[in-house]
Amino acid sequence: MDHVRRVGQLRRRMTRAGLSGLLVTHLPDLRYLSGFTGSSAALAITRRAARLFTDGRYRAQASEEVAGAKVEIVSGAPAAAAVQWLAAQPGVFSAGFDPVWTSVAELAGLRAALPARLRRAFLSGLAAPLVEPLRLVKDEDELALMTHAALIGCTLFEDILGVIRPGITEVEIAAELEYQARLRGAEGMSFETIVAAGARSALPHGRATSAPLPRKGFVTLDFGIIHNGYCSDMTRTVYLGRPRGEERNAYEAVLEAQEAAVAAVSAGVSCGEVDEAARSVLRRVGMAEAFSHSTGHGVGLEIHEAPRVGADQKARLQPGMIVTIEPGVYWPGKFGIRIEDMVAVTRNGSQVLTPAPKALIEL
Repeated sequence: MDHVRRVGQLRRRMTRAGLSGLLVTHLPDLRYLSGFTGSSAALAITRRAARLFTDGRYRAQASEEVAGAKVEIVSGAPAAAAVQWLAAQPGVFSAGFDPVWTSVAELAGLRAALPARLRRAFLSGLAAPLVEPLRLVKDEDELALMTHAALIGCTLFEDILGVIRPGITEVEIAAELEYQARLRGAEGMSFETIVAAGARSALPHGRATSAPLPRKGFVTLDFGIIHNGYCSDMTRTVYLGRPRGEERNAYEAVLEAQEAAVAAVSAGVSCGEVDEAARSVLRRVGMAEAFSHSTGHGVGLEIHEAPRVGADQKARLQPGMIVTIEPGVYWPGKFGIRIEDMVAVTRNGSQVLTPAPKALIEL
């Protein structure tokens, strides 16, 4: 990862925003800019210098991981030390911070760490994030990591099919999937694994419970792994037994909607247009009201990143962005269906990163 280049890109954004100093505290942003993977740090950046502040637990780790910034070990709060350092730099008369990741209490603490004369005006909330736009477009290294994570997910899905059977509990399926993920090198799961069977498949976020799988019905599996800090995300819905005509028709409608949205992913297309590609299919067959969430979201160092692929979203896709495409339909008390892929935007269209089977699997 070229962290020096990333810091350079950020400095250009700082210059355009009229900032001589910047405080970065959101850990995924810190990792993106410096390579640091610890749980406590702050990064201070000026137009000529960058310094990462962390505590003694991470002395060795920071020296190994951090690139593009000098490391300083502090005994107090890293963010307060970073603000004090910024205030002492020549030519730095104010510093920006991202108010999305700074609470009122944290801001009060940062201001208290400054000399009295600087407490009122030195720190200013950013009108728009500066690091997040850089993270939107993945470079070749990031694409390789996310492709690998996605393919591990596909392997896990195909393996877990041999475990799914009536009577086994949802948590047993989740536990086996997560165990196998670890064996394949996953650092952890991207989010709490969703296994929702029977009537519970109608819950869009039906996290695994001790409920046993029914003899007959849909089973939705939504999961992802973390590989070198980067997340994967995929959903497949399978069926125990033989589906009724209503269930089969609903599944085919969701699959058509999902594939239509995948086909719509291309550089220059708005996120709203991709969402509408899925929604229009379900509207045509009278199922639009059962589709209760956005079509997808960006993914990377965090499981949910910009852009949001939803109705009327104006943001346009760019080569290097990676988004999920995951339409679904849900009828409470009956059943639900969701199908999700990770899709990379390319210069000539798109590439599906999760090529696991999507035709209805009957177990």
